[in-house]
Amino acid sequence: MNESLSLWGLFLSAFLSSTVLPGSSEVVLGALAMQGQYSPWSLLAIATLGNTLGGMSSWGLGRLLGWRFPMTDLTKPAHRRAVDRMRHWGSPALLFSWVPFLGDPLCVAGGWLRMHWLVSLVYIGLGKGLRYAVLLSVLPAGVS
Repeated sequence: MNESLSLWGLFLSAFLSSTVLPGSSEVVLGALAMQGQYSPWSLLAIATLGNTLGGMSSWGLGRLLGWRFPMTDLTKPAHRRAVDRMRHWGSPALLFSWVPFLGDPLCVAGGWLRMHWLVSLVYIGLGKGLRYAVLLSVLPAGVS
């Protein structure tokens, strides 16, 4: 029972960390990895899944905001430039959805700009998974 609660805690922490709420998923992941009770691959999969689903919830929020606040409502030049940059880089920009303070707005922008959900899911998942893999690789337990 305790094992599954720890893994659910990691999932929940990773999900919340990928929204505007605090979750400290890196700390939870590191603590569980250093306990040595769990396979690093399991921890990587669970943290990545939770964090990716959290990023997709931000993407979905952006999609909803796009209906309420259409592109034609953008009047500030800075906002236009941001949209132009996001369109220039497209979905691959979502690889950086793990970056603090930048990731959440990127995911929201992806939904708002109506980037395809599956392509967005793949890029968000890759970026977040790579971040957790790097974290696990520098811990004493490491991904083996």
